[in-house]
Amino acid sequence: QDVQNQLIVSPPFKNPLDISPQGGASKYIEIVINDTLQENTTYTMNFGESIVDNNEGNAYPYLTYVFSTGDYLDSLSLVGVVRDAFNKETDEFISVMLYEIDSSYTDSVIRKNPPNYLTNTLDSTTIFQLQYLKAGDYRLIAIKDEAKNNLYDPVVDKIGFVEDTITLPTDSIYVLDLFREVADYSPVVPKLAASNKIVFGYNGPDEKLQVQPISKIPDTVFTYLAKEPGKDTLNYWFTPFDADSLIFEIINPRLVQRDTFTIKTRELPMDSLLISASHRSSINFLDTLTLSANIPVQASDTARVSMISKDSLPQLLQISLDTIGNRLVIDFEKEPNETYLLSILPGALTDIFGTTNDTLNYRLTTGSYADYGNLRIRLSGDVSYPVLVELTTPQGEVVRSIVAQEDQLFEFNLLNPAKYLLRAIFDKNKNQRWDTGNFKEKIQPEKVVYFPQEIEVRANWELEQLFVIEE
Repeated sequence: QDVQNQLIVSPPFKNPLDISPQGGASKYIEIVINDTLQENTTYTMNFGESIVDNNEGNAYPYLTYVFSTGDYLDSLSLVGVVRDAFNKETDEFISVMLYEIDSSYTDSVIRKNPPNYLTNTLDSTTIFQLQYLKAGDYRLIAIKDEAKNNLYDPVVDKIGFVEDTITLPTDSIYVLDLFREVADYSPVVPKLAASNKIVFGYNGPDEKLQVQPISKIPDTVFTYLAKEPGKDTLNYWFTPFDADSLIFEIINPRLVQRDTFTIKTRELPMDSLLISASHRSSINFLDTLTLSANIPVQASDTARVSMISKDSLPQLLQISLDTIGNRLVIDFEKEPNETYLLSILPGALTDIFGTTNDTLNYRLTTGSYADYGNLRIRLSGDVSYPVLVELTTPQGEVVRSIVAQEDQLFEFNLLNPAKYLLRAIFDKNKNQRWDTGNFKEKIQPEKVVYFPQEIEVRANWELEQLFVIEE
């Protein structure tokens, strides 16, 4: 059962095997090989947990059949561990590959040809073992092979690699950190998302793209290009006008690349100004309230924003317009067990089309300091600076983060009672974020270490943990 996922053949065949029976009871398994076998090569077939008894359904685990087209079986082996470079948990079914380094080898082979040897972690372990290998020099690669074709696709696959050449025999244990590369730049076919908005997406690094209309745009038409916050997307805003189609050119100055697209127009409603608040009920003492707009905001009038407490006392607000995030940022001093009423009058925000917001009212409450817990972290062991210490939910959403340039006590105060993950990111290039790797450039991802257990924060508790960083 599940033989397509469980069976590992090394070296892999180009054509799929014919295996029978599948789904029925039998005392034997027949395998038809639909390829020409290589000379003087040792082949292995690891059946994983695909062979089960007919009565109880118990697996006969990891049955391996080995044969050679030469006079002897190759007998060398290589062992190691696969782990995710950024996430705490590692994906299942990771392919681990060995490519022989000979006179014809180039790094592009992993995109074009299957490996010389192959194994898979399947769904139970991150430890791998490649067996029945011959002596020689090799490149060791691991990929999350989404297409299951034994080829690396940087758009969808994660990859891990060892920089140095692997020379067999060896008794070393190798660790491969899986990461997804930043894809090469490529534009996405633009689409008309509203009668006043065209979306220009792209893959790859955050480029300084230019979007220029080739079609004639009437002088009376207002246009505005803005990046979508947090997305690889440019939004081209315009006042609607009659046209069957529009032709645009997308220019990447860094690559000196130009791409032309035609967008068919159709009847669609206009996007109108909508405001969404980061908080709608309770708010933490350390939180900042933000009001995000779906259309670029060109002006704000802070005189039209006010707040009172439950006793009708006016509150002092610190208000700023974040033009990059396209949001109004509101901060204020918060008292325990208080209720605040925020009023946003028309004209507080004006978008690029001159439209202003409707009246908005929000009711925000605070709890008591005893509702929260405090966590203090001290790092020790193999620590290098700068380091970014992050507290996340079990799903990986960042709750708090602190950047340190030297040894310090990391204080995460006023946390909601919950279970958290703790990780340290070693910021080698000092840009205050985690950076992925690049196989072609032989760049490994920045090191990430997780605290071994979930940390439970309880209300009205103080907790201090020693986070020992091990190599």
